[in-house]
Amino acid sequence: MTGRSGLCIPDGPSEKFDRNDDLLTWLGAQFATYGDIFRASIYGNEVYVLGAPALVRRVLLDNWENYPKGRAIKRIALLLGNGLMVSQGELWKRQRRMIQPAFSRQALKPLTAMIVAANAELLSKWEAAARAQATVNVTRDVSEMILLVVLKSLFGDDYPAIAPFFRVVADDPARNFEFATEFHALRQHIVDVARRRRAEERRAVDFLGLLMEARDRDSGATMSDVQLAREIMTLIVAGHETTASTLNWTWLLLSLHPEVDAKLGVELAPVAREPVSGLQELPRCDYARHVIEEALRLYPPGWLMTRRAVADDHLGDYFVPAGTEIYLSPYHIQRNPRLWETPGTFDPDRHDGAQWRAQDSLAMLPFSAGPRNCVGEHLARLEMEIHLSMIASRLRLRRTDLKPARVAAGVNLLSATDFIMAPQLREH
Repeated sequence: MTGRSGLCIPDGPSEKFDRNDDLLTWLGAQFATYGDIFRASIYGNEVYVLGAPALVRRVLLDNWENYPKGRAIKRIALLLGNGLMVSQGELWKRQRRMIQPAFSRQALKPLTAMIVAANAELLSKWEAAARAQATVNVTRDVSEMILLVVLKSLFGDDYPAIAPFFRVVADDPARNFEFATEFHALRQHIVDVARRRRAEERRAVDFLGLLMEARDRDSGATMSDVQLAREIMTLIVAGHETTASTLNWTWLLLSLHPEVDAKLGVELAPVAREPVSGLQELPRCDYARHVIEEALRLYPPGWLMTRRAVADDHLGDYFVPAGTEIYLSPYHIQRNPRLWETPGTFDPDRHDGAQWRAQDSLAMLPFSAGPRNCVGEHLARLEMEIHLSMIASRLRLRRTDLKPARVAAGVNLLSATDFIMAPQLREH
């Protein structure tokens, strides 16, 4: 089909997306029919859906300023307010510059001991279950552990006072209007902590403390308490659910693939011989990293990103009218059979060697890409690597429910039900 300026309009389904259908499955069916780009009516919007790196590169890198967040971000805004995930334009640029230094690799090093301690507590619980031949709720336990890490990273010594208010993040996985209303009210607790620290002239090196000290490089101004609370709320939700979800899927995949689990156990055997509290520097465990990367490929937590064209543009040979919504699906890109051999297979080895080096960099984008990539990627990877190194060095987990796992594709890619597993002690 030909549009303005002589460029083509992508083909696509004539029927509108039915809100009663599962969008993840529906998009997969359209990709199978129409290829790496198609046009569709979704939630009342004219949408171009992209499933190829060359098209994604234009939107996220080459002409990214023409593609701010799409209309779907309004749902996130209801939950988080105008924080880093939602904000646009100059506000986003200013906030990104102020927040970025807190997430450098150097700034994250002091968190290692705390992350190790949180995982040591979880490991002790699961080892006791293994000895008792009992099962554990992996989904719930990992979620609670990651929330502890996130809140301690954010609030430091103020964690005991503020943690009870934020248990709802792990206890209620729904991200509906009721949750948003309850979560929104928690902002005042963050403001109260910030004001108490100022009154006591108490400085801290946790994330809240770093953001309180951050200054705009042009004006020298600090964040208002309202904006500070928005950014902390964003870090709580984004930092918790994405990491917890990835680890949840990782344990499922290892349970379903004992040959991968066995290879991982061999690599991690030296870690098992060290004291649990002694993991102050991550060992060089390449296969463990490849396991995490493959879990991120198959189950990217941010499975769908939306953008909106501000001005007319083009994507390859296709004309993009101003106002068009753009959907980019990491889930489908990372399972695209034109990019990946046996894309549905869990194969950590694909992330090593010549095959991986030849892969397009945007064939993997679990943390997005370009200027608006995830600011917390380094922290998320640190948490996942420490968790897998510590737990998998001493335990294997076997799922007790043989029914196929179902996906719940909401804001993030979660499991529809909790994974109940039987931990078993490794023999080294």
